[in-house]
Order: sequence, then structure tokens, then C-alpha cells
Amino acid sequence: MSRYRVAIVYPSSVIAEGVRAILSTNACAEVVLLAHNIPELMLRLRSVEVDVVLVAASAIDAVVSCSDLADIPTVAIQATLAEGEQARRFAASFSIYDAEEDIVRTVREAVEAPAESSHNESHELSERERDVLILVARGMTNKEIASELNISPHTVISHRKNIVHKTGIRSVAGLTVYAVLNKLIDSE
Repeated sequence: MSRYRVAIVYPSSVIAEGVRAILSTNACAEVVLLAHNIPELMLRLRSVEVDVVLVAASAIDAVVSCSDLADIPTVAIQATLAEGEQARRFAASFSIYDAEEDIVRTVREAVEAPAESSHNESHELSERERDVLILVARGMTNKEIASELNISPHTVISHRKNIVHKTGIRSVAGLTVYAVLNKLIDSE
């Protein structure tokens, strides 16, 4: 198995170095870039290729507005419980209080998620997929969506997989932008 390349974007060097130390114990991960903010990351991404970006959950707006990150899985690093809502908009998230093996697993799963297929305009979303997308963009969990639409959580997961396949977007942040741009939800 090849090693995946990780970028860590966090304003605290202590937390960034701690996450780096945890990932360095995993033979599958290599931290190739540390940055304190998104602009610094973008500048340094010109000289290094990464497979996944770990970023402070509070930086969701900067991540969403950065089109260069659209094709790279982003994983939120939660330092406080208040960041939980923001973290749900990322492909995945972990807390700085999680066990080492949970952090490594979360990052590995974000990298190994099915590759995005190229966006094909002929793949329109079904009405139910649009309903699920709207609720995803509003920050709801699979369980909450299932309850709202009176379907099983497994059906929600199936619809989300179809949405990813049809749009080529796998992060919640990217799907939210897609929903806004396609006027499925208000930008407010």
C-alpha cells in the first residue's frame, strides 16, 4: 500500500505537531506540509502534492471559498465541542481528544473513500436525491435526514453515494456550495 501525503493546517503549532506525531506512527501516512492558515497552505501547495488536508474546523469558510481544495478530501480537526456544527461540513472530522487509532482511522478513511468520478452533466439528481442534498447542505446528519424524510439511514447513505457519483463532490462543504450554486438552498 502506498503512503498517503497529508497536509495539516492549524494555527497552533502544538496541536499541528501533535497530530503529525500521531500520524507518523502509521506507516501509511506521511505529513508533507504544515501550515498555520489556508493562504499559507495554498502558497505551499504549489510545490507539494497532498492526498488529504487536515484543517481547523473553524476554517470551514476559508476551505469552502478555496476552489483549489475542491478535489482534495478535507478533514476537520475539532479542538472544542462548539466546532461540531462546523466540522459536519467536512468530508470527515476528529477531535483532538480522540484516541490515536481513531484519528489515524478517520484520516485513512477520508483518503481511501471512493474516488470522485468526473462530473457528467447528463447525471441529474432525482427528486429524492435533491431532498437529501438540501438536508445535507443544512448540516443534518444521516440519522436526522432519515427521520425528516421517513426513510432508513441506509437509504440516506445510498442517496448520498449517488449524489457523490453524479456530482463528483464528496465533501459536505462542496455539496453545500453545489446546492447554493444550483439554487437548491439560499446562500444565507
